[in-house]
Amino acid sequence: MTNESSIISKVWSFANVLRDDGVGYGDYLEQLTYLLFLKMVDEFAKPPYNRNINVPEGYDWESLKSKRGAELELHYTKMLRELSKTHGILGQIFVKSQNKIQDPAKLYKLIDMIDKEKWSMMGADLKGKIYEGLLEKNAEDTKSGAGQYFTPRALIKAMVACVQPNPMKTITDPACGTGGFFLAAYDWIIENHDLNRDQKEFLKNKTFYGNEIVANTRRMCLMNMFLHNIGEIDGDTFISSADALVADEGHRFDYVLANPPFGKKSSMTITNESGEQVKQDLTYNRQDFWVTTSNKQLNFLQHIRTLLKENGQAALVLPDNVLFEGGAGETVRKQLMQSTDLHTILRLPTGIFYAHGVKANVLFFDNRPGAKEAWTREVWIYDYRTNIHHTLKKNPLKLEDLQDFIQCYHPDNREDRQETWSEENPEGRWRKYSYEEILSRDKTNLDIFWLKDKSLADLDNLPDPDILANEIIENLEIGLESFREVVDVLGDGE
Repeated sequence: MTNESSIISKVWSFANVLRDDGVGYGDYLEQLTYLLFLKMVDEFAKPPYNRNINVPEGYDWESLKSKRGAELELHYTKMLRELSKTHGILGQIFVKSQNKIQDPAKLYKLIDMIDKEKWSMMGADLKGKIYEGLLEKNAEDTKSGAGQYFTPRALIKAMVACVQPNPMKTITDPACGTGGFFLAAYDWIIENHDLNRDQKEFLKNKTFYGNEIVANTRRMCLMNMFLHNIGEIDGDTFISSADALVADEGHRFDYVLANPPFGKKSSMTITNESGEQVKQDLTYNRQDFWVTTSNKQLNFLQHIRTLLKENGQAALVLPDNVLFEGGAGETVRKQLMQSTDLHTILRLPTGIFYAHGVKANVLFFDNRPGAKEAWTREVWIYDYRTNIHHTLKKNPLKLEDLQDFIQCYHPDNREDRQETWSEENPEGRWRKYSYEEILSRDKTNLDIFWLKDKSLADLDNLPDPDILANEIIENLEIGLESFREVVDVLGDGE
């Protein structure tokens, strides 16, 4: 245990040393990823593994640790460039890689620290703990913007506990960030099943698939999964760099677990004829979509439905606008309830995401074959938002906060669900609405709540000042986002 804590403390304290040099957690994490991967490649190439991993000659771990000073800096920069040209996971890890540690002495110290440990012999849980901890620290660094790729782990675990993925089934996340959903699903399967050899092999190499268009985030995802014992160091990459929304590639999966990126519009930056960089909205013309829209979340929802096998299951985090927006939103909601069993919505509180200004929900639905009648018969809603106050530092979301929801969800047999709301108990957070009730609502609005906000009625019930301040920031961020959309629309009309 002492050795474990000393390794963690070494890796973490070095992050602080580099911060003083202006190297943030994200850049440190990136360099750590390159070096750690190379060191493990070196270990796997030696006994007892003796694996032939195609590292270009002269650019292996030994070549790196034998150099000092300006020679080291030059060699490291050239090495990153050469490794990015290789195939498989190796090339994916090093794609668009750059040296962010300008002081060769500090770079050497980091190489030396990594060299002193036998990483391939270390337990996946320890390597994973180190890396996940750094990812979370990086997400907290609001200036880096990394928070949008990091879903709170407590929320992910709760979603996986509801879906309960089985062995020998495929799982995808079309916007996988640093791989949080994959790791939680992996842990769930390991902890809840006594796996035989074939099942273990399938879990390691054939279960997980995803997309991540940001090169640095994809690199961290691959490394995170590899450190948790998913995939092979010399195997093919299962995380595509393609934009998932562009086309239906025809692959179908048993489970989709996802938190698509925030921001309502899909857009790309292009350079026009006068040399100016301008944003252009993206609409995806897909035959399999019910409606064409530039709303990114509605596109992801439609895409995720396409990805599911006939009886596949989905759990995904989506912002409030998906539940109430008219036009394309209404069409998507109606079609979703028609073609799938949209059985559960979890209303999430503010103050749990690293990206501010997000009011979100988790939608759980099961795909179904084509039929005349709508598959959704009733939607169960759990309100974990009204009168709930979380902050990232003082009162972060924990798995136990969502245990009541998991019990109400009744993953073992959803037929046995019982409402906690009733006329006699109007404070109950768990309530069902029939398909007909939802259809009769204006625009088929699924943004449903029934609990009274106590802080509006009783000044004694006001939350702590720091929670109030955070909620004011959240609301201002939401307001700013709405204004930006208005400005975008006005700009489009010129």
